[in-house]
Amino acid sequence: MRLLPCLLLVLSAFAQTADPAFDALQKAYDALKDRRYDDAIAAFRKAADIAPKRAAIRKDLAYTLLKTGESEAARDQFREAMQLEPADHHVALEYAFLCYETKQRAEARRIFDRIRKSGDPQSSETAEKAFHNIDQPLEEGIARWSRAVELSPNNFSAHQELARLAEERDDWRLAAVHYEAAWKLRPDLRELLLDLGRVWKDMGRAEDSNAALLAASRGAQPRVAERARALSPERYPYVYEFRKALKLDAANIDLRRELAYLLLEMKDRESAEAEFKQIVDAAPDDMLSVAQLGFLHLSRKDVNGAMPLLNKVLEKGDPDLADRVRAALQMPQVLKTRRESTSQEKGREAKDLGYKSLTAGYLKDALKYLNIAHESDPVDFEVMLKLGWAYNMSKQDKDALKWFNLARKSPDPAVATEAEQAWRNLVPEFAKFRTTAWMYPFYSTRWKDMFSYAQVKTEFRLPKFPLRPYLTVRFIGDTRGSLNGGMNIAPQYLSESSFIVGAGLATPTWRGLTGWFEAGEAMKYMGSRTDVGAMIPDYRGGVSYAKGFGHLLTPSGHGLFAEANLDGVFVSRFQNDMLLYTQTRAGYTLPSSESGGFQAQLFLNWNITVDRSGQYWANYVEMGPGLRFHAKPMPPSMVFSVSALRGNYLVNQGNPRGPVFYDLRVGFWYAFTR
Repeated sequence: MRLLPCLLLVLSAFAQTADPAFDALQKAYDALKDRRYDDAIAAFRKAADIAPKRAAIRKDLAYTLLKTGESEAARDQFREAMQLEPADHHVALEYAFLCYETKQRAEARRIFDRIRKSGDPQSSETAEKAFHNIDQPLEEGIARWSRAVELSPNNFSAHQELARLAEERDDWRLAAVHYEAAWKLRPDLRELLLDLGRVWKDMGRAEDSNAALLAASRGAQPRVAERARALSPERYPYVYEFRKALKLDAANIDLRRELAYLLLEMKDRESAEAEFKQIVDAAPDDMLSVAQLGFLHLSRKDVNGAMPLLNKVLEKGDPDLADRVRAALQMPQVLKTRRESTSQEKGREAKDLGYKSLTAGYLKDALKYLNIAHESDPVDFEVMLKLGWAYNMSKQDKDALKWFNLARKSPDPAVATEAEQAWRNLVPEFAKFRTTAWMYPFYSTRWKDMFSYAQVKTEFRLPKFPLRPYLTVRFIGDTRGSLNGGMNIAPQYLSESSFIVGAGLATPTWRGLTGWFEAGEAMKYMGSRTDVGAMIPDYRGGVSYAKGFGHLLTPSGHGLFAEANLDGVFVSRFQNDMLLYTQTRAGYTLPSSESGGFQAQLFLNWNITVDRSGQYWANYVEMGPGLRFHAKPMPPSMVFSVSALRGNYLVNQGNPRGPVFYDLRVGFWYAFTR
């Protein structure tokens, strides 16, 4: 009997169902610990699919997405978690702040308003401040634009801005009044109908909302029409909804024509004829409506009314429509070339929408439309190129690589060249072996010497291994060798004067940040050097960060730019010293010349170097103007540079020279990857 409770407990434990999401979550947390965020996100998504009702998974996924800068995706996951656990005010705050950050101010304001009224004291205090930070500017803006409307009732911009601010503040009545006023002033902007439909829907005016959305979904810009259809009921509109929509948008020919055809389907020929008559009166060049009105006259034996209309179609209509008229009049058909198929028309429309979506940054829409365009025309290489860029911008580089590879076979040289360059930039990231080489030779007037730094490195990409092993050969040297000392002073060597052969490990580059460590042997190439042996062990490693902003040295544009290179390096041969240095440049990229493709940058250098040991030669600041340029005949990655620098040593103990130095450096940078 004493063992019975223990036995029941053991049986209960075995009877419990194993967590079906355990394996996916374990992979996610392991990847998160190793900072493999993409793998962690994929595993968290899989776990969320397995256990969709667990808010904790959604929260962990959201925080991981934030680490990769995916604010909108993180916002959506916090929303899911908030809906699963409405009492978790911390998650609701995270969601609200992300809504504000991603320009969904109205939603952010609603959530902050709810939390400040019903949350715990700490959450309420935070939400109260955030709410007023959003609400007060909206209140002030509404008051300001209300005065503008009073002073100028026909000011379209004032009505539109007032409506927008009112909608963000959930004052839907005020928003509806001024969206409607703006629409009456600018009936050519059918996006205002979308705004009206959305606000009326929030107000509970379903019939008015459906009418406005119906008008916006016909005859408007494709993106406006698509958004209107997404908000509309899934069913097909009723006749009274068409008529209500036409009261709002009487000039909408597409909307009226669709109503006319609906009436024809319903056998209401008299009403259909009246609608087609209005279309022809408003748009006499709408040959489809002209023909249909002529057919309706002909069907009721009104030949005198039909023939002027049908003759007009025979003269000005497209071949297919003209043949329909000939058939109705029992006239001979005209031989014609094969008309473009409907699928081709849809493909062309999808291609246009895909390009516009890509330009506007709507990547999901761009991928959808461009894939449709590719299915319609599988040999359109320009579409393949755009698909490559869309996948690349969506951070789906494996798919992007596939499309760039296809597009570089294009017969169009411009498309093939752009795709080739994009493919070459991406392919090293997925190759099992990647070899990079770079060199930076330059002449220094300060030392009256030519220096050169270079490296050849071959990386190995191992599946499921977070680091990348590599083999490397470095060269660090100069032509002069040393500054000769006096009788009692040893010569000062100007560089390491070595080839360094080694092997190492590096992290994948993440947002410009890379870590690395290598071990090797340094082999001197100058027999006259006596301060080191012919071969000495060399251990070095560190972290490096590189980032560029603005208009960099590319043919795509011109304007302000800034670049930063930050490095921390450990070198064993300098008494296990640690050096930290930053090189920054900020300036202006000049426009590329049309002849020769010459492009240049003017900038200001700001360089700082310090070390752990406090040696004078490793602690200084440099500043001065510089020029970089690239010409079209040069290899793409080759850049010449000239910099005039003034330097100050930060440590002068043991410094045989003064604290200030001047230097003019002229050199070039060249790199390639295979």
